[in-house]
Amino acid sequence: MDNLNSVEIKAFVPAKDFALSKQFYQDVGFVMASDGDGVAYFHHGQCSFLLQDYFPPTLADNLMLHWLVEDVAAWHQLLTRKAVAATYQVKMTDIVEQPWGMREFFLYDPSGVLWRIAQNI
Repeated sequence: MDNLNSVEIKAFVPAKDFALSKQFYQDVGFVMASDGDGVAYFHHGQCSFLLQDYFPPTLADNLMLHWLVEDVAAWHQLLTRKAVAATYQVKMTDIVEQPWGMREFFLYDPSGVLWRIAQNI
């Protein structure tokens, strides 16, 4: 029988300023596991993505990533305490409860990519 198991899927996230974005994601809490040839691999636990030194504005303006966490309030508090939004001059919203059973907040990265950080309720 053929092995059709999946191992992983990762998004390529654009970076307008590659060095700034790499620092942003480390400050958010991701580990940069590798960096070479214009691509940096980031992970936090089992969640990962590839940051690319490439910036098509229409992609960055329309890319939205959903990061499901166990405690959204703890993440919001951490990022607030670290002043990530002020340091990188990006927008971070308050936590809202969504009608589809999630609590979430939005965080934009320095290139304009939208992260929806959420917890199931």
